[in-house]
Amino acid sequence: MPSIRRVSSLIAATALFSLPALLALAATNDSPEQKTPYWAYVLNPPADPNAPPPDPSPRHVPNSSASFTYAEAQDYFHVADWHPDGHPLMPSIVSSGRKPDVIACAFCHLPNGQGKPENSSLAGLPAAYIFEQMTDFQSGARKSSEPKHVPVATMIARAAAHATAAESESAANYFSSMKPRPWIRVVETDTVPQTHPDHFMLVAIPHASSEPIGHRIIEMAENMDLTELRDDHSPFIAYVPKGSLARGESLALTGENGRTLPCNLCHGSDLRGQANVPSIAGRSPSYIFRQLFDMQSGARHGATGIQMQPVVAHLSEDDMIALSAYLASLQP
Repeated sequence: MPSIRRVSSLIAATALFSLPALLALAATNDSPEQKTPYWAYVLNPPADPNAPPPDPSPRHVPNSSASFTYAEAQDYFHVADWHPDGHPLMPSIVSSGRKPDVIACAFCHLPNGQGKPENSSLAGLPAAYIFEQMTDFQSGARKSSEPKHVPVATMIARAAAHATAAESESAANYFSSMKPRPWIRVVETDTVPQTHPDHFMLVAIPHASSEPIGHRIIEMAENMDLTELRDDHSPFIAYVPKGSLARGESLALTGENGRTLPCNLCHGSDLRGQANVPSIAGRSPSYIFRQLFDMQSGARHGATGIQMQPVVAHLSEDDMIALSAYLASLQP
């Protein structure tokens, strides 16, 4: 059986050879810069110099006998593993990274690969696809439409840039081996809690009144304290505009008369992926929206991005919101 690196090369080569028109499209993409929606590309506010230091006492999370301080849970190079029985043995690059150059993969993507809204869920994705994305980050073929979006900038500078092919392959195999779990509760609504940006996601403002959701997805932790302790059993809720699920289903399953292509043509009849094409069911809607937006803007222009550009070319932001909401509502 060929290695992940060989499979990834074959995927890219086949896409480039068989899609010359898409190559031309990518080469001539000189559309004006698009403004990124703040709710999808959350930027942290400046740090408060007067903020009190975190409580140094040991913390605990439900259904775990482990204890870590808040500072230990924020250690880039020693992942707080609250539920070690819930995943295979982590390779060292996943659990500890390689100090000082490569942050531990599980720090952001969590030991069970479920991820958070500001990054990606890797659990169950094809290993060759994960490896290909690492290669695209390294080459500059995968970036963010928002240069100040810290999670992607960190991925490029503190993970992909210095990871060896063997390390990338080890991490890809690890995350690919796990089955994704239900992680996001999608709720259609007209109003949402008022939020502010913090920790690269939206956080509810205590005691604030609600506000219209408008043309947004508001995705937040069900329990922010547990999420910030990096508890990989603590899920998320995504508020989406009313009507999003039905509209997203129509776009995903029919393409709406050429507005886009039905997702199942590539991602499988249940949208859980096939061969080396990734699953898009049950993933973070904030993340899915960013990928659609990045592919449309040209920020993602590796082989996968080039294939997707004609698919997303005519989608409005409301279309992307509807698609992201519907896909997030599916079982992973």
